[in-house]
Amino acid sequence: MRRDFVWMFGLAVLVGCLLIVLLDEPGYTDAYYYFNAGQRLAQGDGLTDPYVWIYLNRPDKIPAPSHTYWMPLASILSAGSMAIFGANFSAAQIPSVLALAGLVVLGGWLGYTLGGTRRYSWMTALIVLFGGFFFPFWVNTDTFALYGLVGAGALIMMGLGYQKHDWRWFALSGALSGFAHLTRADGLLLLLVALLLTLWPRPNWKAAISTLVAYLVVMLAWFIRNLDVINSPIPSGGVKTAFLRGYNELFAYPVDWSFANFADWGMANILESRWNALLSNFGTWLAVETWILIGPFALAALWKHRKNPLLTGFWVYALGLHLAMTFIFAFPGYRGGLFHSSSALVPFWAILGIMGLDDAINWAAQRRRWHPPQARMVFGTAALVLVIILSGFAWSAQAQNREEAPNYDEINTYLPADAVLMVNDPPAWYFHTRLMSVNLPDAPLDRLPEIASRYCVTHLVIDKNVTDAFVPLIDKGAPPPPFLEPIAHLDSNTEGTGDDVRIYRFIEEAIPYASRCYPIGNSPD
Repeated sequence: MRRDFVWMFGLAVLVGCLLIVLLDEPGYTDAYYYFNAGQRLAQGDGLTDPYVWIYLNRPDKIPAPSHTYWMPLASILSAGSMAIFGANFSAAQIPSVLALAGLVVLGGWLGYTLGGTRRYSWMTALIVLFGGFFFPFWVNTDTFALYGLVGAGALIMMGLGYQKHDWRWFALSGALSGFAHLTRADGLLLLLVALLLTLWPRPNWKAAISTLVAYLVVMLAWFIRNLDVINSPIPSGGVKTAFLRGYNELFAYPVDWSFANFADWGMANILESRWNALLSNFGTWLAVETWILIGPFALAALWKHRKNPLLTGFWVYALGLHLAMTFIFAFPGYRGGLFHSSSALVPFWAILGIMGLDDAINWAAQRRRWHPPQARMVFGTAALVLVIILSGFAWSAQAQNREEAPNYDEINTYLPADAVLMVNDPPAWYFHTRLMSVNLPDAPLDRLPEIASRYCVTHLVIDKNVTDAFVPLIDKGAPPPPFLEPIAHLDSNTEGTGDDVRIYRFIEEAIPYASRCYPIGNSPD
């Protein structure tokens, strides 16, 4: 099988390079964020953000230390690639291509190990490669392929440790859990699952300690950095998102993600939010993780092979992840958190789905006089074609989203070269204009002068993507508050305001700007 794995790796690299050619920009907030931070690191600016996209830690000024909410590994790897190949988007995608290739090979190995044939190996590898709804994200500067690789690797290592009762596999799982945590905050769940397997049903303290030590070796440098920057080894904001009362509260100013505030929301609202998260996350599992039709077969195969120790870490993690993203971190969970973290489950669902489909075919063949090998070939090919069709649909949807992005070049003509903006999606604005910015806050408009004075903001730009307080300005053209002066209203002469953009200037005399802001608009970057 080694030669097969080489071919799988090469095919994945080839497809990844093709996607690099087709993808000319990150296209959405997460990918913009990781790319910008990596580019600034490669250019000698350190791990810094030239914007405030979340007000959790409220830095004194911008630029400010980056990754105080999201984790840094994707940016660090892209920075290394850009330092070698140039500080551009294509170079930044190379680590994602290699991570995808590694994930595909890992899927091929898992398919062969669980299924026992080359067919299972290649079917699993190809399903992972195309990935359905994951496809347009695999080689972007986000965490999908990277977390898939280290997350699935951690699950396989802990499965081997559980199977062989060997502490060394658990140590590898601990190290990979550390890299998963460096990639995504919820990667910490992998460590908890690994530790659980070392202690259940009988404690193996050597395995537990080696797992924890390996994790700490990977994470120690980041803990030290965080202690220096935010006085805590791990940002507390990720845990506090359990108390969000709506997704827009992620951008609240000031931040009040407290249990008391959450409890005041009322039990009816809390239960409704969890019910909505349950429905949405079930849809994510069915359509995204298991490609609509493969899910039931995967569950049947998982039940059949539930005692296989190689799968124990997988099903414990899968169960814990879905419960956490539904009932604890409901809003970040169903708004993308589960989608990102479930990339580690893709190889497992793929092989289980094909095995379950074959079991169903064997059962049906006894009753319908099917020829099982031929039926397996037909239905297996159909399953792969389904995944490819979903991949094409997902790619088309993302391309449409990119076409609906603001016309940054046109808007930029109304702004001075040293403007500091208040906008939706600061990472995207920095990528396209190099202007510093802060995010539109989820706060009353009378809070804007405070934010503007703190971060030297000179202009407000709004479109249809706004928090509640800005809706009258964009939807109804309401008169702005006295500290804002209208500059431009960009209207494409279509019905409604869905493609409108309004630009305002903060009136200097009405804003108590900090002394460092003068002359106003003089960007300190």
